[in-house]
Amino acid sequence: MTKTVANPAGEPWQWEEAHWRGLINQVRAGERLAPKNWPGGARCAVALSFDADHETNELRDGGKSIGRMAWGQYGNRVGVPRVLELLKRHDIPASFYVPAVVALTYPDEQRRVIAEGHEIGIHGWIHELNSVLPYEVERDLMFRAADTLEHVTGVRPVGLRTPSWDFSPNTLRIETELGLLYDSSLMADEDCYDLLMDGVSTGIVEVPVEWIRDDAVYFMMHRFQSLRPYTPPKDVLDIFLREFDAAYEAGGLFQLTMHPHIITPRSRIWILEEVIRHAKAKGDVWFATHAQVAEYAKANKA
Repeated sequence: MTKTVANPAGEPWQWEEAHWRGLINQVRAGERLAPKNWPGGARCAVALSFDADHETNELRDGGKSIGRMAWGQYGNRVGVPRVLELLKRHDIPASFYVPAVVALTYPDEQRRVIAEGHEIGIHGWIHELNSVLPYEVERDLMFRAADTLEHVTGVRPVGLRTPSWDFSPNTLRIETELGLLYDSSLMADEDCYDLLMDGVSTGIVEVPVEWIRDDAVYFMMHRFQSLRPYTPPKDVLDIFLREFDAAYEAGGLFQLTMHPHIITPRSRIWILEEVIRHAKAKGDVWFATHAQVAEYAKANKA
């Protein structure tokens, strides 16, 4: 049965309290899951992630642009290999979120990611927007995506990042049905937290994201749209380092979201390497996958 909140008559300022409270409480942050210390006595956890969307950025809206799909293919030909080589050089793990269509298009890429010690999480079927889908369709796509990733890689995914961080009223329910360990799509905190559904704990850990810790916000380009954001790479590095430094001082979590087709051009890949070098220079930082962070935070909450 689809979870819906009926739309009452009138404008939002005319809604009864029970209605607007019902909307707020559909999905809510519960208990903060912030360990006093991270493994090995580390002061801070660093969770790097890469959304390997490739061609699905264009396909998901019915697009047929050869140019934009070529840009997506860059993510496979150049982006992911460049990221994996950098991670290997620094001997650190990361999490990759992969739409099922991408996994089917580039199965060898996914197998390499897993073979090199990284995590692959669910990222939709074709990078679809969950909020426009009825429950039955969203559930079918989510389950098929999980099955596809497991079939391609041999590893069952334990976490999900919704495409474009688009979270429907049914998404959390479907995550519980999948038996997932964590979600990484919401931003109610800077530390991990328990996800509540209608006020009740689901046991699913949120590894929170933030738009300011996402490379696409600063560099995403669409030739046929008037909005064309661009921030100089040195300024993006400054933002990321300030986010890390604050997380380190707080003894918390530094989570970063990147895209292989966005962060890896020659004039930008150094941003990622500088973030890694800066964090490593502290000496007491734990680099981990999102699954490792979620599992440890859940078991060692302060």
